[in-house]
Amino acid sequence: SSEVLEAIENVIQGVLQSLAQKKAPVLTVANRADWRNIEFKDSVGLQMVPGCTTKLIRSDCPQSARRFALMLKILSMIYKMVQSNTYATKRDIYYSDTLLFGSQSVVDQIINDISCMLKIPRRSLHVLSTTKGFVAGNLSYTEEDGTKVNCTCSATAVTVPSNVQGIKNLSSHAKFILIVEKDATFQRLLDDDFFSKVSPCIMITGRGIPDLNTRLLVRKLWDSFQIPIFTLMDADPHGVEIMCVYKYGSVSMSFEAHHLTVPSVKWLGLLPSDLERLNICKDALIPFTKQDENKLASIKRRPYIACQPLWKKELEIMAASKLKAEIQVLTTISADYLSRVYLPNKLQFGGWL
Repeated sequence: SSEVLEAIENVIQGVLQSLAQKKAPVLTVANRADWRNIEFKDSVGLQMVPGCTTKLIRSDCPQSARRFALMLKILSMIYKMVQSNTYATKRDIYYSDTLLFGSQSVVDQIINDISCMLKIPRRSLHVLSTTKGFVAGNLSYTEEDGTKVNCTCSATAVTVPSNVQGIKNLSSHAKFILIVEKDATFQRLLDDDFFSKVSPCIMITGRGIPDLNTRLLVRKLWDSFQIPIFTLMDADPHGVEIMCVYKYGSVSMSFEAHHLTVPSVKWLGLLPSDLERLNICKDALIPFTKQDENKLASIKRRPYIACQPLWKKELEIMAASKLKAEIQVLTTISADYLSRVYLPNKLQFGGWL
């Protein structure tokens, strides 16, 4: 915490020095959304280059003066929380003054900018994200406040903890981890008691694009157990994108890649080649939209696809057919085909990429 306080004090000192010299204070923030600032490393995923381009948030410029003020406001809130060892969610910060902040996304962006500017992970700033992910299966752990959580005996899923860093005593006999893209598929597998039927496993869903806590938990489970991690996604560009976030990280959070990415993640399904192999009826597939075409073209250009020839092949199949499929398409074969046949076969015969 002393490191965090010192980093904030240095920023404020810079602001005061500028004012003392009758200059307009400026905050320098890395350009997080620029692909030119990102390098791809097999062992880490997407990470920010050391000498990346920056943008200046000036206090004397109408376009950025408000953002400058909001950054100082949130820095002061973080400073107080670190000093008093209290925590707040991003939502709490927004609701502390909704008129001032204007929207939740403004708060989210500023907190990420501050984390990147100070080079301090967000959870060390005492800012927690609201969790939307779920975990189930063969796993137990103790939360920071001493609460014991046992996902094994729970018939329903457990919410991913809001302070993943603080959980300890992780225990599991799982043979693998299955990341499921969607909540509906996750719940279906839960109802089918999938995680105990095939072999003990841990199931996680970020319910779409994963939040920070879900990604932190996947990473923590990988660090703790070093067991295979598989993904079950829709056979569409959006599903591939979500899988890439777990495996290689995202551009906007590349400054935190070391805590978030798990490059060993494998693509289990739904593969575009599975649709042909299983003779899925063309009528059950969904035609591409213009947005899908653009998303797929952008994914194919990314640096990590070059080192994944088998993934590239699947993306070519998808691009050629211009058709996509949701995991639920397997119910056209039989209602429990996913948990009874598809996943057990894939896991037994190594049907992943």
